[in-house]
Amino acid sequence: MPNQNSLPRRRDILTGLAALGASALLPAIKSEAQTPAVTRVVDCHHHFVSPAFLKALSAKEGHKVAGFTSFFPLGLWKDYSPAKDIEAMDRDGVATSLISCTAPGVWFGDPDEARGLARELNEYGAKMASDYKGRYGLLAVLPIPRVDESLKEIEYAFDTLKADGVGILTSYGNHWLGDPAFQPIFDELNRRKAVVYTHPIDAPCCQDLMPGLNPTTLEYPTDTTRAILSLLGTNAATRYGDIRFIFSHAGGTMPSVIDRIGVGNPDTIAANLRATPEPNSRLYHLRRFYYDTAQSTNTVQMQALKTIAGVSQVVFGTDYPFGASATKQVQGLRECGFNPEELQAIHMGNALRLFPKYKS
Repeated sequence: MPNQNSLPRRRDILTGLAALGASALLPAIKSEAQTPAVTRVVDCHHHFVSPAFLKALSAKEGHKVAGFTSFFPLGLWKDYSPAKDIEAMDRDGVATSLISCTAPGVWFGDPDEARGLARELNEYGAKMASDYKGRYGLLAVLPIPRVDESLKEIEYAFDTLKADGVGILTSYGNHWLGDPAFQPIFDELNRRKAVVYTHPIDAPCCQDLMPGLNPTTLEYPTDTTRAILSLLGTNAATRYGDIRFIFSHAGGTMPSVIDRIGVGNPDTIAANLRATPEPNSRLYHLRRFYYDTAQSTNTVQMQALKTIAGVSQVVFGTDYPFGASATKQVQGLRECGFNPEELQAIHMGNALRLFPKYKS
């Protein structure tokens, strides 16, 4: 019979097992702590295509077609599918994406084609939102510059497809958003208090000005500024006071020319930016417009935009599939001087004010 003194006591066994269990858990706990949680975002600048739209664009590639932008990387879309899009969203922490058609849009000079492409894209986008409930919201495309067709598509998109807003370009031909020709369209969107997301394009006036220079480098941000000035300079911003406009890429070049667009002169602009703007002044409208962060998550643009418009008007955007991933843009925003509350507002809070149904 063994010596009782040589046997481990029950208390010692339990103590050893507890220590062993704790040591086994420690690596897992440490590993989890070392891996930061993925930040959740709402992506307000997220593009999609339908098979029919992609086929139509492919047929125009290499041809000089009215309204066809000089830049559209068709190859980037060849493997696109909503399921692959969702995979990327899940990987990068994108809770919801507001999907929109990017440049060149659907207008190539043929009214029937524009109407058909707009309807097909909108129905495809609405099906994406239905198939992946809560993950996609639709910013419907309109066959602008055709007024009657655009009004019909607004009615169908909002009343039948339950779109969350519309996604339009900053210009059509050489006509920007404040042009009186578009007034019936924007009057109806104003009546509906719609969200109107805008995406830049290289207008016909300014295509291929510098050989070898991609239009997204300079013309896209410049055309965003032209669209903003068009609304301010024609008083259209006041007329459409109930539209919630979203401008891409941190407002384009607008922050860089703030002292040239009627906000103040070099002697007064600093004081004006610190003060509450007069109702319906240019600064008033700049501070009610929204701006996304797509391809703009650097200190220069973000701090300038914060000074002009305030953090409350900044929404997250990736420019999927063209821009950096949501993860990389979240990382960029962390270097832009925002505090945690401001970052949370940009990541989700401001977008959920515009699209409250995605709060759940």
